[in-house]
Amino acid sequence: MVACLLLLPGCPTPSGGTGPEPAAGGSGRVKKVVDGDTLDVALSGRTERVRLLGIDTPESVKPETPVQCFGVEASSRLRALLPDGTAVRLVPDREERDRFGRLLAYVYRQPDGLFVNLDLVRGGYAQVLTFPPNVAHAPELERAGRTARQSRRGLWGACPAASSLRP
Repeated sequence: MVACLLLLPGCPTPSGGTGPEPAAGGSGRVKKVVDGDTLDVALSGRTERVRLLGIDTPESVKPETPVQCFGVEASSRLRALLPDGTAVRLVPDREERDRFGRLLAYVYRQPDGLFVNLDLVRGGYAQVLTFPPNVAHAPELERAGRTARQSRRGLWGACPAASSLRP
């Protein structure tokens, strides 16, 4: 019993898995880009689905949802920034996982340190979407989002309905 309390391999965890839960932070390698704001990362010996914090991209693969304007472009941009095998650093905010069990993280490409979440907003591939208490980078993301919108970059210039989205 004491060994299980220490979360030794083979002991059940609160999530029903075995061994310690990987932390949202750390370094890993991209296994696959799922869409513009979600990717699979090899982290702590397992593959984790990671949702980029502070942003939202148009849907391109959501079941029973049509592909949204600029969804394909957003997914393509994330694939260009993070091809399979790319080393990344994941930085958590206040909450580690969302209601779907995905890790929540700000993603930095290694070794150049590119802040991927911010790059997507700057290029108009994503809009800012924060869920308190995960607001560590909200001010810089919001500034980049306003600039992208005013400059009509990406979805802001390509999608007629984008003008109704929040800046």
